[in-house]
Amino acid sequence: MSRKPAAAAARDRTRIELEFENPQLLGTLFGEYDQNLVAIENRLGVYIAARGAKLAIEGDAEGASRARDVLTGLYNRIDLGQEIDAGAVEAVIAMSAEPVLEGIVRTDVSEPPKVMIRTRMKTIVPRSANQTRYMEALAREDLIFALGPAGTGKTYLAVAQAVQQLIGGSVKRLILSRPAVEAGERLGFLPGDMREKVDPYLRPLYDALYDMLPIEQVERRLASGEIEIAPIAFMRGRTLADAFVILDEAQNTTPLQMKMFLTRFGEHSRMVVCGDPKQVDLPVNGHSGLADAVGRLEGIEGIAMIRFGRGDVVRHPIVGRIVEAYEGPG
Repeated sequence: MSRKPAAAAARDRTRIELEFENPQLLGTLFGEYDQNLVAIENRLGVYIAARGAKLAIEGDAEGASRARDVLTGLYNRIDLGQEIDAGAVEAVIAMSAEPVLEGIVRTDVSEPPKVMIRTRMKTIVPRSANQTRYMEALAREDLIFALGPAGTGKTYLAVAQAVQQLIGGSVKRLILSRPAVEAGERLGFLPGDMREKVDPYLRPLYDALYDMLPIEQVERRLASGEIEIAPIAFMRGRTLADAFVILDEAQNTTPLQMKMFLTRFGEHSRMVVCGDPKQVDLPVNGHSGLADAVGRLEGIEGIAMIRFGRGDVVRHPIVGRIVEAYEGPG
């Protein structure tokens, strides 16, 4: 390897050596054409040299230490059979700088995640400290509000937890809902019957399901009613017992719709409300039911509020930069 950055050579450096037990895992750890090592070098300002199962890291003390933890954490994830892609590498690098315990210590990325969600198709692990807190809340709390920008995993992780509980038998039904309000469109102007009108709005929920379960199982469970995907208007008058219920795009509900939805809560059920308070598509002067509910319910026992920021975006890195540009001044 000959990727030694000039900046690293020009200052006092620390050298840290690593050796891994299973050399067969190093191809996955390094990535195609060493792309994972290059990403770590570029992000942390270090130089990484590999010889056999040994790695030498050079850079300033903080950068070298973080690179060691990132490499160790990625190796441990691979050793457990977890998939490592460019997004996972970026996430672990970002997590290595995230303070916890009021800034006293950092997230220990060198250890495998302590919380994960297992579905038929994949095992899902957190990619940020906030995702860790969210996944812990999903496993513990009865009502969770997940607030933040697109790409932070709010709905995806909720669907994963719901599928895990459905497979495990702790709930009998999975109900996914969202308001049929998008960028000023109205259902009456769309062609087709009611299902054809609402399916485009619900497509992200289908996409998440197909990531968690084989297609034939999704279709079978949809046909049997074990999984139900419907606009929020279809929730009126029902009591949702023994169910995992997810409301997506909740910022586009009215306060009356949100109250109606939350009061559907039944025995042995769990609810997750996902939304981005900054992306409201309601008519001008329409008050968001999500903002109203957060204002009324924050601090109530048994209700968790998880707030994500642009640093939690786990899609392509450019999505985080886009979110930052739109949230910045001007």
